[in-house]
Amino acid sequence: MARPQEFETTEVLRKAMYVFWSKGYEAASLTDILAATGLSKSSLYATFGDKRELFLAAFDAYRKGRMQYLQQTLNNGQPARQSIETFFRQGVAHSQDKTRVYGCMTANEAVELAPHDADIQRLVAEDFQAIEDAFTRAIARGQADGSISSRQEPRILAHFLLVGLQGLQVMARAKSDRARLEDTVTVMMAVLD
Repeated sequence: MARPQEFETTEVLRKAMYVFWSKGYEAASLTDILAATGLSKSSLYATFGDKRELFLAAFDAYRKGRMQYLQQTLNNGQPARQSIETFFRQGVAHSQDKTRVYGCMTANEAVELAPHDADIQRLVAEDFQAIEDAFTRAIARGQADGSISSRQEPRILAHFLLVGLQGLQVMARAKSDRARLEDTVTVMMAVLD
């Protein structure tokens, strides 16, 4: 008879996610993962298969959580431009937390794994598309509510915000100066005016 599972899968995924997010897939050793999650090798393999499958599950959890946060922020009941700016300003503030300087896990994996892993490339592309779609909807709403005066096509503005977001995330990962990031957000928001 099999032993019952003695851990919470969601919590294990969260802990594994932080290991992969902070170290990257290649640098995250099995020892790091087991220490962070408290799992034994046999529990990890029985539940998740292998390191790659655990990574994919953790990356999926990251992507879902990030999209939920993005949707909540962009649809917070404020004028759309203010909601968009809030999202970017909170991202800059988060990047300055010295205990959690990871940048964006999607941006990290776009650089580390996507160039040579078709599965990761597909997941990164899906994530970027979902972010762009959310920005497109928010921009269209802002043009309708008058908080965004630019008459540029919402999808084109969303392209710009997506690329800007990823650039900010890379700079945050590199521990860039907060003033540089804040100035960049100010210029990005000016494009919407």
